[in-house]
Amino acid sequence: MLACCILAHQLGPGSGVLQVRIRSRWNNKKKERSLEEVAGALAFIEWRIAGNALLHLENEGFQTDTQSQRLDVVQEFSAFLIHVTDRLVHDLMNGEERERFIIALALKMADTCHDNRLDANGSGRDYRQPFIDTLNARMADYAEFVFEGRQPGYAFKRYLGEAVTHTMGDRDRKWISDQVMEIEVPDMLKTLEKGLKELFDSGNTETPSGASVQPG
Repeated sequence: MLACCILAHQLGPGSGVLQVRIRSRWNNKKKERSLEEVAGALAFIEWRIAGNALLHLENEGFQTDTQSQRLDVVQEFSAFLIHVTDRLVHDLMNGEERERFIIALALKMADTCHDNRLDANGSGRDYRQPFIDTLNARMADYAEFVFEGRQPGYAFKRYLGEAVTHTMGDRDRKWISDQVMEIEVPDMLKTLEKGLKELFDSGNTETPSGASVQPG
């Protein structure tokens, strides 16, 4: 089991100041774990990172009106995180390992999105495919942008900022992209790098063919 502590976690409006501490170390360090299992644990972490970024925006006064809209924001952050993960592991895994890892990560995130959409919008629809469709579109778009020194370039971050802006309310819209680029992206990447490294380093996980996962 993954040891993960969420403090004051809430995805409802008016949640106030949120503090989140994510532990990404395995409790049972001797148990063998596949890349798919690691990806499933990382999906849990990335969903929390995305939700925390949303709450930061709300705490700064940026407008969201419905739970469905808030999940649209989380979906954009999630797609960004999945693509960044793909870039981070590019030189650490061979092609087959990387494909397994990213597909497992995406499918687990799609499951999580589906469960949250059911709570927000009701049953009667499978929400996994819309998530995957959005992810595929974002993966293609983000692939055009520079990623150097384990960091997304300016245009990369700007694209995310504009995508998030389009999902949110009208209040202070012109500042949303700046908040995402200057505050949310660095915070998200710091937590993602830490989580990714610890998942591979803290237990008996399947070893990728490349070098060990390094922190940013």
